Amino acid sequence: MFLTPAERVRDYEDRGWWRGESVDALTRRAVAAGQDGDALVDPFNRAALDGQEPERLTWKKLDERVDRLAAALLEWGLQKDDIILAQLPNTVDAVLLFLACARTGAILSPVAMPYRRHELAFIAGQLNPRFFVTVDAFAGFEHAALARSLAEDAGFEVLVFGKGDGDLRALAATADPTHTHAHVEANPVAGGEVLTICWTSGTESRPKGVPRDHNHWVLNAEVVADGTGAQDGDVLLNPFPLVNIGSIGGLVMPWLQLGTKLVLHHPFDLGVFLKQIEQEKVSYTIAPPAVLTALLKQPQILDSVDISSLHTVSSGSAPLSPWLIEGWAKKGIEITNVFGSNEGAGLFSSAASVPDYANRARYFPRFGADGQEWQARSHEVSQSRLVDPDTEEEITQPGRPGELRLGGASIFSQYWNAPELSEAAFDTKGHYRTGDLFEIVEGDERFYRFIGRSKEIIVRGGINISPAEIDDLLTGFPLAVEAATVGFPDARLGERIAVAVVPAEGAEPTLEDVTAFLSERDVAIYKRPEKLVVVDKLPRNPMNKVMRNELRETVLEKLED
Repeated sequence: MFLTPAERVRDYEDRGWWRGESVDALTRRAVAAGQDGDALVDPFNRAALDGQEPERLTWKKLDERVDRLAAALLEWGLQKDDIILAQLPNTVDAVLLFLACARTGAILSPVAMPYRRHELAFIAGQLNPRFFVTVDAFAGFEHAALARSLAEDAGFEVLVFGKGDGDLRALAATADPTHTHAHVEANPVAGGEVLTICWTSGTESRPKGVPRDHNHWVLNAEVVADGTGAQDGDVLLNPFPLVNIGSIGGLVMPWLQLGTKLVLHHPFDLGVFLKQIEQEKVSYTIAPPAVLTALLKQPQILDSVDISSLHTVSSGSAPLSPWLIEGWAKKGIEITNVFGSNEGAGLFSSAASVPDYANRARYFPRFGADGQEWQARSHEVSQSRLVDPDTEEEITQPGRPGELRLGGASIFSQYWNAPELSEAAFDTKGHYRTGDLFEIVEGDERFYRFIGRSKEIIVRGGINISPAEIDDLLTGFPLAVEAATVGFPDARLGERIAVAVVPAEGAEPTLEDVTAFLSERDVAIYKRPEKLVVVDKLPRNPMNKVMRNELRETVLEKLED
């Protein structure tokens, strides 16, 4: 399936920005080089997570398993360009499915494990998938049962990595890999074809599908390996499920590019995370700022494990502090500050590009900006500029905030099945409107300084949450005339969700009432508010839209009382 315009594909491939090859080509090179070396390692506590014993695959074994899984899917009727909706924990099965889709020309649409009927029914309706692949159960929830109930109306088939009859893992073990070889020969995959549709939240009330081509992902591998401080021979630890650019782009694709070992982890458990670094001699990983801060403040935890193999940790989703970067540098570990999004936005402040600790915490190199010189793959293949979001005037002087606009080979082409959202996402130059405010640094115009978000999204633990989606759900809440949600600061997660409620006459709504209402509608747990404040009315503009910035100030004042 091609969604990126053909002329853009030709242009970027002619420039050398895109290779014009599939992710499977990258995989096959890694297999040829790695052979009997370790490639993929399960969480050592996997048995406690989904009942399966942890696996350790060599590159040769991984290649065989990809062929067999692909063959099993083909025997079930999979065809090129079919969409597979997947809700899987971060185990070898999730990675093998991603690679099997890349090999066969199928399209993978991975979703987060906390998603429930509310989110899954909408996404399945948008995708019309051929298969829904999941597990029997995880963290006490029966995922396969929910998938099968959705399939009754949606018409897709449910395949399960589980136990007993119909186990996809068992089916793959007996599948004939020659079926995959014949299919691949008859159905070559071009770089411009779609590989994934990931889901992201913004100001809109529903998730948006972000298609990304093989070209996008292969370039992503080059950009991240070049920009973050990951090195040849690194052992990578992936603590995030394969549902977005942070995991797929931040670790899975660099793993294929470097041809090294990838260690998996899920759900996040600090003790397991540190023990994996020690046992597997991990040298590069990603961690949220809150985790890095907590570890520096509790040295007794670090003293209990050997993490001397670690040289670099990438972090983002919330502002970093100079204290944090300097504190880890004293332990011989560099922190790379990352700004990014599913749409392909990416800026990297690493030890190489921004050696000063204070600057690295606050600034990002102006990759892709006119007149700038950077020895970085990201700079070669992208464009960036600042624009006044009200007047569309381009900002070139330091110290004046503007919205970051990005173009080039890393940026997606359109949202899935949403032409109006796609049109609104790009400006007249074809640059993506990130919704994030930066300024050119006074005194050193090589850098952007992050100011804040101009969009209303809530970022809780690195996950984007649309307040409009929660507002829409709460319109039927019987104890309130109206309600709206905002984010409030949290030292551990960056932000949490608060709901402002205008009570119905005679009602005294509580936070428990709100969360129970959302629970009845099968809304993901992480989207449920954690604070409630009562207000007389919601602030609205002349167009009757909730003025969320003003509401947030009111909520913060009440939370402080």
